[in-house]
Amino acid sequence: MKQPYPIEIQAPDISAWEQGNTGVPYVWSFDSGRPGPHVMVQALTHGNEFCGAIAVDWFLRQQVKPLVGRLTIAFANVLAYSRWDPEKPSASRYIDEDFNRVWGDDVLFGSRDSAELRRARVLQPFVDAADYLLDIHSMSEPCAPIMVCGATGQGGEKSAALSKRLGIPEYLLIDTGHPAGLRMIERGGFGKPNDPRTGILIECGQHWEKSAADVANDTLLRFLRLFNMVDDAFVNPSLRLPICPKQRIVRVTEAVVAKSTGFRFNKDYKGLEVVPKKGDIVATDGDHTIRVPYDNTVLVMPSTSNVKVGSTTVRFGQFED
Repeated sequence: MKQPYPIEIQAPDISAWEQGNTGVPYVWSFDSGRPGPHVMVQALTHGNEFCGAIAVDWFLRQQVKPLVGRLTIAFANVLAYSRWDPEKPSASRYIDEDFNRVWGDDVLFGSRDSAELRRARVLQPFVDAADYLLDIHSMSEPCAPIMVCGATGQGGEKSAALSKRLGIPEYLLIDTGHPAGLRMIERGGFGKPNDPRTGILIECGQHWEKSAADVANDTLLRFLRLFNMVDDAFVNPSLRLPICPKQRIVRVTEAVVAKSTGFRFNKDYKGLEVVPKKGDIVATDGDHTIRVPYDNTVLVMPSTSNVKVGSTTVRFGQFED
């Protein structure tokens, strides 16, 4: 079954980057030889979200090395990406499980096995060595870009502060994490409020719209420039979008987790809709009715694609302003 939105961007051929230069396929690391932070950029956390791969592929082809510090670039779930099929666009999200729910030590160093865990285990040393992390994603619905900054009290505030220095996107999300498992941007020091290590996750827009590739491009360039890894002469000619005149924080208070595969929204929500009254119904889950918990509830990243028991279907939040 074809997905309901047009595919405006083409999945890039990343085979040129398979060998890597680190001993790990599809992982490249460049040391400037000068003092500076270790910055990591990751694309293809999910195999059907390839706007980040477009940006990273373009950047690598420029053969630009960092001016300071060390830069590590990784294509993550390349096995899932190899199965990309525009006729079955959601089937290549992952092989066995969500790559972005396996980053707790209990899972990563446990006895469980999956294609995603095997890949995460070889990437773990690079993640743990990084001072700053950019993880590039996209969304199933055509929603405005969102910067996921992590959880309240667990690094979300420092990640939001970093995002404000970038100047994009307009919406910054501080949430409650995922019950299904730890995300990469919450691993180790990234998830500790007083640790300088900081991770951010950009949701660039709907998976296959052209504007998602533009957001991925600009976020990558602005992120690298923020740490003086590239200069204005390289960045400015390649920027496609203006900075936001105002950024808004959405603070999530709770995530709605599916209790059945029969979860259904009562309207065609795309994301960032504001539901005006406490108690308004937004969905049903089997015989359970889902109501918003307060006035002016913001719906964050609603999704019914690949609903499984225990998966997050929507988050409830509020604009801080």
